[in-house]
Amino acid sequence: MTFRTKLLLISSFTIAGAVALVTGAVAVSVRRAFERADAERRGALLDQFRRQLVARGDEITREVEQAAQSPAVQQIAASAAEYDAAQAEAQQDSLDFLDVLQPDLTIISSAHWPARFGYKNDWDIAPADWTAEKAFLARIPMPDATATALVAARRGPSGKIVVGGRRLNPEFLKSLGMAPGMRALLWLAPDEVLDAQGPVSDPQKLASLMQGKSNVVQWTRDRASAEAFQTLPLMQNGKTMGVLLAGTSLREQIGLEQAILWIGLSVGGSGIVIGVLLGWWTTERITRPVERLAAAARAVEHGDWSARAEVASRDEIGELAQAFNRMTEQILEQRERALQAERVAAWRELARRLAHELKNPLFPLQITIENLQRARERSTAEFDEVFRESTATLLAELANLKTIIGRFSDFARMPAPHFEPVDVNETVRGVMKLYDARLGAIGRRIELENGELKIRADGEQLRRAIGNLVLNAIDAMPAGGTLAITTARIENGARLSVSDTGQGLTEEECARLFTPYYTTKQHGTGLGLAIVQSVVSDHRGKISVASEPGRGATFIIDLPEMQP
Repeated sequence: MTFRTKLLLISSFTIAGAVALVTGAVAVSVRRAFERADAERRGALLDQFRRQLVARGDEITREVEQAAQSPAVQQIAASAAEYDAAQAEAQQDSLDFLDVLQPDLTIISSAHWPARFGYKNDWDIAPADWTAEKAFLARIPMPDATATALVAARRGPSGKIVVGGRRLNPEFLKSLGMAPGMRALLWLAPDEVLDAQGPVSDPQKLASLMQGKSNVVQWTRDRASAEAFQTLPLMQNGKTMGVLLAGTSLREQIGLEQAILWIGLSVGGSGIVIGVLLGWWTTERITRPVERLAAAARAVEHGDWSARAEVASRDEIGELAQAFNRMTEQILEQRERALQAERVAAWRELARRLAHELKNPLFPLQITIENLQRARERSTAEFDEVFRESTATLLAELANLKTIIGRFSDFARMPAPHFEPVDVNETVRGVMKLYDARLGAIGRRIELENGELKIRADGEQLRRAIGNLVLNAIDAMPAGGTLAITTARIENGARLSVSDTGQGLTEEECARLFTPYYTTKQHGTGLGLAIVQSVVSDHRGKISVASEPGRGATFIIDLPEMQP
């Protein structure tokens, strides 16, 4: 991934992330504000219900007291009225229920169920409630169902008991005066649900509220249909007579959250577009000069020391380009000085090595000539014998001089490689045929890659390099051993290994082995492996050596399949 792309992504995601963070924070703040406001509204509704319930209870208590003192109830208590006379009194006092009872709770007259006269009263009333001063909740059996009512009990004439009340119904809920967006539900045991706005469509969904698992009910698939509820259990003598549910519609809250979400998405999308434009402008100001600087660096890497970076500004990027130009100028100057010093050092080293190599055969030549001079002065007969021996010595030392000069000449005349398709396996076979006679008692183990192993190389230089490695292996095994040559195909190239079972090399010797004029042999010039490394370097390959003292040495050459 380029720096330009990274910068574009970073700027875009930074703006989008900031917008998302702000949007989320605003949405959470709005939700919490709505929840606090709704909780306060629901709490106020429940408080109002409590006060209304107390006021309604006081009203029912007064009405039951009035009924107990009325002439009609006195006639009923004296058994001087019809069995259904309580109905007229209940209607007059606006009571839904009114029973006149004997002290033993036998019904004398019942307003809501006249046929029950003579039966025991079976309202769900605790013994202590019959003498309670305040109104209380009770379940009252009816011909077709059971109702929950707010009732009161009072003593009437002749010890008779008058008990009456009003049913909790939707009209009672309407009297609470709820604010817009709120409603009150009254759940009455066992499964009756009252709503001031009409029948409840799916009362089963209120079960989670009764069980305390949740305080939100979603009536349909639409999220805006959700309502948040707060519950108020209506208890009487430890029993739950009903539960008041104060609900608040979440439509406004959800609508506002969705509006905030869409605004956030719009702003986020706009932010991404702005981020892309800003990133593009920034990358044009930053990455383009950097790309030009990278191009100049690549040019220097490929040998163009005259390459310079364009200085298009005076900011940090411009200073970087100027520093790069100064650096390349200094490197070029240092390179020229280093090349000059290297040339001088190379000529000095060459002169030293050449003087050292020539000194060895010159001394025998000098001794031989002096012997000839002394023999010539002594007698003619001795001179002929000394002459024959001396000429043989002279020819041998001159041949040695010729070999030394040839080695130096070969190293000095290393031409640029001429690349063409070359079969590495065939080259190895040709070198082995050339040196077959010199191997003598040395064993051979040749393992070549199946088929052809072709690369682009200079065949002559490759043969010379392999030949030098073979000669090096032969010299390392004067007492005999095994020479192993293997070839293999590697990724994008070929690998050649030449191993011997000689005395091996130390770690220090391995590190200096490819240095020109360095040798571990008594009569070596130190140029054989240097020539091999030069050939491998010209072919853009790699050469390495693995060796331990007493375990021989292995030279590994990796050559690329193609050349630029």
